[in-house]
Amino acid sequence: MAGLTTSDALIQVTGLRKAFGTTLVLDGVDLSIRAGEAVGLLGPNGAGKTTLLKILATVARPTRGAARIAGHDCAREAERVRGLVGLVAHGTHLYDDLTALENLKFWRRFAGERPDPEALQGALAQVELDDCADVRVRTFSAGMKRRLSLARMLLARPRVLLLDEPFSSLDQGARKWLEQYLHAFTAGGGAILMATHAFGRELDVAERLVILANGRIIADTPRGTLGAEEIHRLYALHTEDAS
Repeated sequence: MAGLTTSDALIQVTGLRKAFGTTLVLDGVDLSIRAGEAVGLLGPNGAGKTTLLKILATVARPTRGAARIAGHDCAREAERVRGLVGLVAHGTHLYDDLTALENLKFWRRFAGERPDPEALQGALAQVELDDCADVRVRTFSAGMKRRLSLARMLLARPRVLLLDEPFSSLDQGARKWLEQYLHAFTAGGGAILMATHAFGRELDVAERLVILANGRIIADTPRGTLGAEEIHRLYALHTEDAS
C-alpha cells in the first residue's frame, strides 16, 4: 500500500529482484503489508509468487533490493525474521517416518525451543488430529498432512503468515476453521501474504489483491466486494496485458 513506511509495515519489500542464472524471476517488486492486513497474491505459474514467499521466509536470498519483516532484513537478520514468520508452503515438508506428534516436536526443537507437551497436543486438537498424535505421517491423507502443517504454524506463534495455497486438500470443515483462524489472526494485528490460484472463497480473508506476472506486480487493488467472476476477469485482463 502506497505511503507506508518500514516502521508501519510488517512486510516491506523494496526493489526486490531475484535471478537464477540468466533467468529473472522477480523484477523490481515493491510491496507493503501493514499489521492487521491480509493480501491475496495471484499470478500464473512461474510469475514469482513462491520465490517471493521464500525470500520473505529467509529460505532464499534476493539478488538485489530488500525484504523486511517487522523492520528486520530477511537476508541479514534471518534468524530474527524466522522467529516472526509462520510459513505454510505448497508442499507440507513433513517426515513420513515420524508420527504427527514427533513431527511437531522436531520442528519446535529445530526452531530452538523446548517442545511443550500441552501446546503440542493443543495444536493437534485445533486441527482435529489429536486422535492421530501417535500415527506415522506416511499413513495420512493429503488433507491430514495439510492440517498437520497448519498445526506446526500454530505453534510458531508468528506475527506474519506466508501461505502458499493453504486451503489445498482441506475438507470443508478444515477450510472453515482455517478461514476463521486467518480472520482472527489479522484481527489480532498479524499480517498475511497468501499465494493462491483460486478465485473463490479462499480470497474472502484478503483485503487486497496483488497480481504478479513476469516477476512484476501489475495490479494492487482492494478486495472490496469483488466476486469470483469479477476477480477472474480482473486477473485475466492484467495477466493478458503482461504477456
